[in-house]
Amino acid sequence: MNKKQKKMLIRIAITAVMLIALEFIPLTGIWQLLAYVAAYLVIGYDILRKAGIGIIHGRAFDECFLMAIATLGAFFLAVWTKSGDYVEGISVMLFYQIGELFQSYAVGKSRRNISALMDIRPDYANIEKDGKLEQVDPDEVTVGSIIVVQPGEKVPLDGVVVSGNSTLNTSALTGESLPRDVAEGDEIISGCINMSGVLKIRTTKAFGESTVSKILDLVENASSRKSRSEAFISRFARIYTPAVCIGAVLLGVAVPLLRMAFGASAQWVDWVYRALTFLVVSCPCALVISIPLSLFAGIGGASKEGILIKGSNYLEALAATKVVVFDKTGTLTQGVFEVTAVHHNELDANKVLEYAALAECASSHPISKSLQKAYGKAIDRSRVTGIEEISGHGITATVDGHSVAAGNAKLMQKLGIEYHDCHCVGTIIHMAIDGVYAGHIVISDIIKPHSAEAIARLKKSGVSKTVMLTGDARRVADQVAGELGVDEVRSELLPGDKVAEVEKLLAEKAPKDNLAFVGDGINDAPVLTRADIGIAMGAMGSDAAIEAADVVLMDDDPLQIAKAIRISRKCIGIVRQNIVFSLIVKFACLALTAAGITNMWAAIFADVGVMILAVLNAIRALRVHNL
Repeated sequence: MNKKQKKMLIRIAITAVMLIALEFIPLTGIWQLLAYVAAYLVIGYDILRKAGIGIIHGRAFDECFLMAIATLGAFFLAVWTKSGDYVEGISVMLFYQIGELFQSYAVGKSRRNISALMDIRPDYANIEKDGKLEQVDPDEVTVGSIIVVQPGEKVPLDGVVVSGNSTLNTSALTGESLPRDVAEGDEIISGCINMSGVLKIRTTKAFGESTVSKILDLVENASSRKSRSEAFISRFARIYTPAVCIGAVLLGVAVPLLRMAFGASAQWVDWVYRALTFLVVSCPCALVISIPLSLFAGIGGASKEGILIKGSNYLEALAATKVVVFDKTGTLTQGVFEVTAVHHNELDANKVLEYAALAECASSHPISKSLQKAYGKAIDRSRVTGIEEISGHGITATVDGHSVAAGNAKLMQKLGIEYHDCHCVGTIIHMAIDGVYAGHIVISDIIKPHSAEAIARLKKSGVSKTVMLTGDARRVADQVAGELGVDEVRSELLPGDKVAEVEKLLAEKAPKDNLAFVGDGINDAPVLTRADIGIAMGAMGSDAAIEAADVVLMDDDPLQIAKAIRISRKCIGIVRQNIVFSLIVKFACLALTAAGITNMWAAIFADVGVMILAVLNAIRALRVHNL
């Protein structure tokens, strides 16, 4: 508990003790009144003050005003009737404050979950000067500077490791508990915790543009984007509260006057009591508190899982997602070309790769880099002579005295060498050594480990259609889509074509259904903006894609998409439960109060009890780990 909550708890305890003590102390008359007034002021002085400030500033119709009028009215009735029954009014205020304390604790718990994410903010960066480490503000570190991160410290800025090996704890960013190993040449993002070795990092972004700054900005500003549920509650409260105040006045004043007009007894005490009870029952605390809390808790719970939702409006929209459209490269696939197979080779596969890597050693083409990576050893260029690149065909060279040809089918045809076609989809590098066919190497983009499962989970979560958009050739796209179980695939698209395809899909879907687009590249930014919900792969995705998206997945795992949808649906389900439950109980109790069936104690349950139940239900939105 914080200081304010502890103070409130003490006030509640003092008031409860005073009420119990006054039951046994034989006070009467003015002394009894003063004792109960003292107990009332202990528990309710802040509510009276807020009600007074609200009236001064033209905001009279809030829960503080309703509570103040109802409890002071109960005191007035006790004095008027000389009953000495002051307990009822004080009890209403006491239970109201208990409810307020409870909701304050619940909100605090939700905020602590958010604060755990906020711990990723670095306090300093280490700069080496004259052989010593100097701590400076991360804001002061320029791009291209070398910073030192020691074991146990947070990585303050994005960069590339220039020396050192270590293991990083990325759980605060991605929700992933498994550590990540890094070595020289690896990219590293801010907010991770260095667990073992000392790292020297060359910064690639200023602190304001770094990953940690963007995450914090997203989370801190999420509450500013209101959902339709929150907007409804705000509009409802503005109409509802004045309406019930008018209803209370009609009950307490108009009904007795009507009775007098028809010659019946006015029964002022009875009808004023009903009016005051009506005011207590009508307090919209459960709705006003629980709805924003549910949404806030949902965003906080998602953040802990590495899913950043930029506002409750996007959380609500995500719950209605029925169509999910994917970019292929970097989203469903790793976006890195690798050697996946060697076929029809008489020589050992590693030997074929060695000849190919050496022959391609002078090229900077991604295919050449893939071959060199697969070879996995340092290239000795002294072994290679006579390198000749034949445009649109491939490369010929002499390696260790052997004539080597590496290229496409056209190269084999040009050299008059019989070759074998490949059944696999990808880039095919045909190899010939000393004029004899030596097999072919398959290079392709690797499907992410969880992509197929992600598609299956989306369908299980109620997504009616999955679509893949790609600029790749139809054969490649069809094979990937078949492996993943995607419903539709649209291939050979330019970046502008993707927007047009999304427009078509938006026109085809049901009006109440939403379409989500998942992408990672800079060319995906226009599509992310056009879709009902834009989802960006955050860890390795481009800055433009992250800025344009409504939801950011920090670990680049497509499995998180289905989880994000399930979190949003659980959260929105809780919101609807609280709205329906609160309104049913409220209107039922209001009707019973107007009929004179309920008393002030029932009003306490209808107000405080419903609020506590609604807040307890709202807290469930935090529990999203096992969804």
